[in-house]
Amino acid sequence: MKRAVLVLSFIAGSVTPALSQESVADFYKGKTVRIVVGIAVGSGYDVTARALQRHLGKHIPGNPTVIVQNQPGAGSMTMVNQLFAGGPFDGTAIGAPFNGLPTTPLLQPQGVRFDPVKMSWIGSTNRETQVTYMWHTAPVKAFTDIAKTEVVTGAQAPGTTQYDYPTLANAVFNYKFKVITGYKSSQDIHLAMERGEIHGNGATNWTTLLSLNGSWVKEKKVNVIAQWAMKKHPDLPDVPMVLDLAKTDADRAALELAIARLEYGRPFFVPPGVPHDRVQALRRAFDATMKDPEFIADSAKMNLEVDPLTGEQVQAVIERVLRTPEPIAERVRKALDPQR
Repeated sequence: MKRAVLVLSFIAGSVTPALSQESVADFYKGKTVRIVVGIAVGSGYDVTARALQRHLGKHIPGNPTVIVQNQPGAGSMTMVNQLFAGGPFDGTAIGAPFNGLPTTPLLQPQGVRFDPVKMSWIGSTNRETQVTYMWHTAPVKAFTDIAKTEVVTGAQAPGTTQYDYPTLANAVFNYKFKVITGYKSSQDIHLAMERGEIHGNGATNWTTLLSLNGSWVKEKKVNVIAQWAMKKHPDLPDVPMVLDLAKTDADRAALELAIARLEYGRPFFVPPGVPHDRVQALRRAFDATMKDPEFIADSAKMNLEVDPLTGEQVQAVIERVLRTPEPIAERVRKALDPQR
């Protein structure tokens, strides 16, 4: 009798995952999954999301159609607030925000109506290295020149690295960045550089620069003068790291808090309340896409790096960052406050 019970228990345990998988496949079959990008069309985040969109569906059980929609506004906060509060909560909407969004409740809480820890993170396509780059006619040739000479850079909104990093440099190093917000995308910032409206970009992903205007680097139309990262990018061995300029432990801690978001450079999430089996299915589909030769080849054509993190890894990094000691967070929060 005991043996019969054990056999039945084993069969039940073996069948449950299959039934769960079948249930997920049944749900997604014939459905449309939206990747909602919180940045305008043409941005690096948008390009990355569209590369993912072209390959993700074949790895999700049931093979749903995957599309991209854009909902820019308030540095992705409009999109994230809406998905967090209004859903849908069934796994048919995936958010693609700025990587600064998970730390926004800690550093720029005005208008925040979401909790990053309660969101289910699906994965990140790559870790990031951000770069500061100036148009070749800009009045500075080195990052340290900005200690004495004002430069005008473009940004989309507070909460983006384009705004946050140069603003933090002003606070930590007493630099002279003047950041103009309101641009819709990195492409718009690049057009403004060409028109002479601004001198450059305070911080944007290295691969975004390559994918949007790689010829600028080859033709020396822009000067890459600093990199924001925990370690040097192999493409940029001679470009100084901002972290190396920190003169005190307190300065370095403030910079590290801001730079931590680059560990989950291009994150994707679903709002709270999505059934666990669908979250897991989306996470494993994301992981499979990151290894898909067609996705990798597609990304290479667009100069997009693929250096992924799983959803579980992204979740762990975000939870760790949000436990930053309050004195460090307060210093960075004051530095980034656009009202100060």
